[in-house]
Amino acid sequence: MSQTSKQYCTFFLNGLFFGVEVLNVQEVLRYQQMTHVPLAPATVQGLINLRGQIVTAIDLRHRLELPARVSGELPMNVVVRSEDGAISLLVDEIGDVVEIEDDVFEAPPETLRGVARDLIKGVYKLKERLLLVLDTERTVNLSGVTALAKEQNN
Repeated sequence: MSQTSKQYCTFFLNGLFFGVEVLNVQEVLRYQQMTHVPLAPATVQGLINLRGQIVTAIDLRHRLELPARVSGELPMNVVVRSEDGAISLLVDEIGDVVEIEDDVFEAPPETLRGVARDLIKGVYKLKERLLLVLDTERTVNLSGVTALAKEQNN
């Protein structure tokens, strides 16, 4: 019986260890200058110019309802492919690409609450830490976020 595995691009956010499937990642970049977008949801940090391609940058800390980044700390970009094109996920620090056997994949822990519960596909228990697997399509889909923001403002 052959083992199947997946490769994940890993990154850190507020001390937590996350991963997205390598197949969904276009590239990883250091901090890029951003243009603010008036009236955009708070989750949208701005737009970056990626060799002529305009890419929306999503503040993953805000999206996952984590504390804001310390002032002066610059985020890094994990550019993922989505149905709507490339989207940049702003993260604290980039990790390595890891390959993990599928048989150690588990459902998200019951302790996971709020938005994170909907955006985390599951976890891998690694020797040194827990790898939270992010659902990139759900994470970059902001229609629910804007609808929710409108509801809260009414």
